[in-house]
Amino acid sequence: MIHRDYTAASGLSRRELIQKGAAMAALAAFSPIATETFGTTKREDTMTPKNSADGVAIRSFSHVNVPEADLNDLRKRINATKWPERETVTDATQGVQLATMQELARYWGTDYDWRKVEARLNALPQFVTEIDGLDIHFIHVRSKHENALPLIVTHGWPGSIIEQMKIIDPLTNPTAHGGNAADAFHLVIPSLPGYGYSGKPTAPGWNPVSIAKAWATLMQRLGYTKYVAQGGDWGNAISEVMALQQPPGLLGIHTNMAATVPPDVSKALAAGGPPPAGLSPDEKHAWDQLIDFYKNGLGYAIEMSNRPQTLYGIVDSPVGLAAWMLDHDIRSYLMIARSFDGKPEGLTPDDVLDNVTLYWLTNTAISSARLYWDTVHNLPAGGFFDARGVKIPVAVSAFAEEIYQAPKSWAEKAYPQLIHYNKLDKGGHFAAWEQPKLFTEEIRTSFKSLRPGLTKAA
Repeated sequence: MIHRDYTAASGLSRRELIQKGAAMAALAAFSPIATETFGTTKREDTMTPKNSADGVAIRSFSHVNVPEADLNDLRKRINATKWPERETVTDATQGVQLATMQELARYWGTDYDWRKVEARLNALPQFVTEIDGLDIHFIHVRSKHENALPLIVTHGWPGSIIEQMKIIDPLTNPTAHGGNAADAFHLVIPSLPGYGYSGKPTAPGWNPVSIAKAWATLMQRLGYTKYVAQGGDWGNAISEVMALQQPPGLLGIHTNMAATVPPDVSKALAAGGPPPAGLSPDEKHAWDQLIDFYKNGLGYAIEMSNRPQTLYGIVDSPVGLAAWMLDHDIRSYLMIARSFDGKPEGLTPDDVLDNVTLYWLTNTAISSARLYWDTVHNLPAGGFFDARGVKIPVAVSAFAEEIYQAPKSWAEKAYPQLIHYNKLDKGGHFAAWEQPKLFTEEIRTSFKSLRPGLTKAA
């Protein structure tokens, strides 16, 4: 695999690795007033649209109120599912297993209650603002603590803002969750273009490079003059591209799915092995995880990178959509399968269905998939996990059940300003969602060193 020049495009693509079959494609508006504190323009909440720091309106997002007819239609479709015969093996090597999907459908079509998560969403301050011609939806929760550090958190696929809901109060209100006022963050949690309640692009061009620029515009528009960024999956890609673009005010980033793969390892992965000589035990473990994912876990990414519009079935069938989303990576799938088998760990059946139902009700199965196509077709070739040459401070939390657990040796080479590294013994791809307490502790620790440089007149 050829490593591309991110300093030129500040972008990422999965084209070459996809082509080789060996890569991951993978309540009110704010009115600025004069006083500033800790990189933040203080503002008042109102119920009417106001101009932002750059004069563009930030609009209140009306409450989510799904018509009952839509929920009834969803249940009807679930209960009318036409099922295939069961898989011919006793494990998940042929895909999402019939027993798991039938139990998911049984619960989804009878006992699941969307109104619970709808109420939790409506309790959060949500807004919409137009950036580059597209409406961007975001949650914005400001801490009561004066010197809170602004943090923008980005989800990935098949995720959404649902992933981050468990970390909002612990990060913005740390004194209620075992922390102190010095641990506080102001949180900005946007929905990616084509996802959730953000607008759906009507033309190509929305990819990690353009999204990273949009996120910098959003933070500037909110009046944040110093801030940090966080992400996993696409959220990591976007956060790392922000780090490459180095917008004014970005102090550092945190990732729970780091891009650290060295060039020789990337080349060997693209060729299908064998691994380079001399790998340490941690590096060999990462290699084993990656080669398995490249060989057995990329079906969804290849299809969405090449032909996302073809996926009409997951727009028409809720069970088809759920199966497609569950089949992201094997360790996440097995955890979810155990949850529907009565052994929840990390995610409950309600957690899983809250996210899938959001995709269904917003009809974003295909619009979200186009992010893969747009990245592959409009940015230079390169590997999704390849080290990108990020120069600003980076913190890495390497969760055990992630697609690959980035070794510290690779992280130190990939990020010259590595300010934090921790290898965690539990937690997977959806770390904030699965392990919110651990994730919160990681975020607090990761950015502690960047706080002393901030001043009240930032």
